[in-house]
Amino acid sequence: MNALLIYPEFPETYWSFKHALKFLGKRAAQPPLGLMTVATLLPDTWKKRLVDTNVEQLRDRDLAWADVVLLSGMHIQRDSLLAIVERCRARGLRTVVGGPIASSLPAAELKVDHVVIGEAEALIRELARDLEQGTAKPIYQAAERPEMSTSPLPDLSLIKMNRYSTMAVQYSRGCPFNCEFCDIIEIYGRRPRTKAVAQVLAELDQLRAAGWREAVFIVDDNFIGNKARAKELCVALAEWRSQYKTSFDFNTEASLNLADDPELMQLMKDAGFVSVFLGIETPDESGLIASNKLQNTRRSLLESVATIQSYGMQVMGGFILGFDTDRDDIFDRMVEFIQKSGIPIAMVGLLQAMPGTQLFRRLWREGRILDEGHGDNTDDKLNFLPNMDATKLIEGYRSVLKQIYSSAAYYERVKLYLSRTHPRSAEQTSRQQWLTRGNVRAFVTSIVRQGIFSRQRWSYWKFLATVATRYRHCVGAAMTLAVMGYHFQVMTDKLAKAAKSPVIANAVEKLLPAETGGQAQ
Repeated sequence: MNALLIYPEFPETYWSFKHALKFLGKRAAQPPLGLMTVATLLPDTWKKRLVDTNVEQLRDRDLAWADVVLLSGMHIQRDSLLAIVERCRARGLRTVVGGPIASSLPAAELKVDHVVIGEAEALIRELARDLEQGTAKPIYQAAERPEMSTSPLPDLSLIKMNRYSTMAVQYSRGCPFNCEFCDIIEIYGRRPRTKAVAQVLAELDQLRAAGWREAVFIVDDNFIGNKARAKELCVALAEWRSQYKTSFDFNTEASLNLADDPELMQLMKDAGFVSVFLGIETPDESGLIASNKLQNTRRSLLESVATIQSYGMQVMGGFILGFDTDRDDIFDRMVEFIQKSGIPIAMVGLLQAMPGTQLFRRLWREGRILDEGHGDNTDDKLNFLPNMDATKLIEGYRSVLKQIYSSAAYYERVKLYLSRTHPRSAEQTSRQQWLTRGNVRAFVTSIVRQGIFSRQRWSYWKFLATVATRYRHCVGAAMTLAVMGYHFQVMTDKLAKAAKSPVIANAVEKLLPAETGGQAQ
């Protein structure tokens, strides 16, 4: 059987990093790790192809080759996924959809032959057998969440590695916390499940054997969900890097309570972690309490961030506007916090009530849901009726982005971060291969686009002069962040130019008649 695995395209967002990736000659940040893992789980007798539409076109001859099409994606990829499904249906191809989107949308909306709800390790054999026999069911739902020991090595042979800026390895699934707006805990549970150290090292060995020498993203829901296991892995990663004298740097996602554990932060630094994404959400503690983000309360958020940065890890921060507790001053407070935090990559978004979350269920009961959302919280669309006037909320959101991604404000945050991070040891520094082909290309492109043709060129040159005189120990990080800043400035300009008609006026039309309680379909 010929199995065509297809990954839908992401729209252009703050998270896509599209405009920064062009500097490196890359087309996407990461490959579709889920589909690469599913490919390994499929029968060895099957022929397999993978098309990631973020880096290549889906051709008619790919569809003509296939006996069955397997798609996976997230809520934000819905439009692209549905368009691909229509192409497949027009050819009479059998279609299967899994991944997070299958857990957040009703099966009928996906318009496919077979929907897989849950993690593939638990049910892929049954699905494959039924597809071969022509008896596949409309819906497959995993009865339990599998242990990570059942997850195999992903099939690297199916992707074009040179089109991605980062490779991905998954160590764990699940998060122990209970944030109201989070869909991760609904899909993957609150008990962190981890791979054995040997499994992770085997994946890194596979990447190394394939010639990869750049960054690796540990794509966990919360890398430190099980701190004891995370420490064990960090020790092994440090030994592995030392053994192979590799230049691999690691990035991951974690929770803010990382700042409470000096031993873990040091182990992560020693293991080669250079950045960590944290869900900070809001400087307003009442918003954290209301959304059950209790791990961020009873602490100084600014001090926690600075502590993590002092271990050489860049903090990327997630922030949310639109909580019921937000008041008129939240926009100024958000800008002030972000500037003081030294977080260059501050991903500020409007609250989205994702299907399946506690937040969605609560707002549904309150009659405030407008639609199922679109998965992108970094544009200016709402899928629920906020407490704050919607026009004020959206205008305030745009104002925050405009302020934090002005060139002056952005470079000030970068410099604050650089002042807090400590130089690596001589041994570690010698491993870094800064003069790679990709880095040289990015540097030259940056000089041309940001230093010559950009309206912000004077801020850019002033920043580079400061780096050259005060932060020579982290020139690579500084240049990377300068390039990232270009992407954020382009996206912010586009958002500012977008139509400014109140979103709420259009959204209200989606409400059902009053006798239904005002709940959306």
